[in-house]
Amino acid sequence: MRVIREPITIDELKKIAEERFGDLVKGVIDVRQEIIAVGGELHADEEVFLTEHCESKREDVWGINLYPDMTGEDFVEFDSMINLKPAFGNRSRGVESKDIQEKIRKIVTRLVRE
Repeated sequence: MRVIREPITIDELKKIAEERFGDLVKGVIDVRQEIIAVGGELHADEEVFLTEHCESKREDVWGINLYPDMTGEDFVEFDSMINLKPAFGNRSRGVESKDIQEKIRKIVTRLVRE
């Protein structure tokens, strides 16, 4: 697993995808620190990694899938078991808050470039 703090290229993301799932990269994004953990088998593994090594907090981390071969809205998928956070108002595997979705998209756009 690794934490993306500085921009990487789509080609680098494709290599990460090939190492594990082929067409996607599971990621956990900390919207407060604006970092993304990638390369884990499960979103839960990446969440724990961010919590233990980067002092991330549960309310700030969201599970996403990145599809390096896709563009636009299809590039980021908001689907993960770690997103089930009834105590924080999120009652599904998706990211229900449009504001948080927008933050996630902005962070991903800044950290993953052509």
